[in-house]
Amino acid sequence: MASPYSMQAQTLVNGRPATQIDVTDRALAYGHGLFETLLVLNGKPVFYPAHLQRLLHGCERLGIPVAGLAQQLEADLECMKLPHTPAVLKLILTCGSGGRGYLTPDPASPVRILMLTPMPTYPDQPELGVQVRWCSTRLACQPLLAGIKHLNRIEQVLARNEWTDPAVREGIVCDTDGWVIEGTMSNLCFIKHQRFCTPLLDQAGIEGIVRNQLLQLAAELGLETEQGRYTPEQVESADELLLCNSLIGIWPITRLGERRYAPGPFTAQLQTALQQRMISC
Repeated sequence: MASPYSMQAQTLVNGRPATQIDVTDRALAYGHGLFETLLVLNGKPVFYPAHLQRLLHGCERLGIPVAGLAQQLEADLECMKLPHTPAVLKLILTCGSGGRGYLTPDPASPVRILMLTPMPTYPDQPELGVQVRWCSTRLACQPLLAGIKHLNRIEQVLARNEWTDPAVREGIVCDTDGWVIEGTMSNLCFIKHQRFCTPLLDQAGIEGIVRNQLLQLAAELGLETEQGRYTPEQVESADELLLCNSLIGIWPITRLGERRYAPGPFTAQLQTALQQRMISC
């Protein structure tokens, strides 16, 4: 069970303290919006420029106006008291309110929601290794949505509800063509024959910020890197398996289904390198 640091949660809506939005918001009706989840260290959001770039890219995909958005978010952050203890900053951008029908209002009035909450801690030390499983839920192939972090997470909800065993920390999902894509809340990477591999995300899945950092760090460590299409059998035959996201960093996989893995040396090197980059960024 996670236990939080003692800190006061904060919520801003369009730069002002608030905890409610209009019931006609298109995020509620259609999932028309995006979100980013950031780790806060030493009073700063980690990898903020990369998160902002993914958010802006997602806005372009979903037809959400971005004029002045970067400056508005900077002002919002100035209004928040970011702690020096680790915390979680969730940024939600909706397309704003609109009437009935799918057509986006013209002009649209996006709504910015920033939520600061305590960082969970994990007494069972998942950074040393976790058990994961395969999910039967499949992700739809939709290149228009692939890579971005849109608000419609119902596929992930269905996948995560496939198990209740607390010993299983994550589930791995494939797309409707059978290719391995990611975890329900993380990206999947693996190492085989000194090659760092991670699924290609041009049809489904989220292009994770930490995933992209690891592609860079792996190359710096002398590993060949590859983004490709992999079957479950290819993933299971890896030398080292790991999960990653902006909050957990890296969790080595020590069991996938019935197969067991020892935390490997390259995963340990990547954990150290990522931690150093997070602290210094």
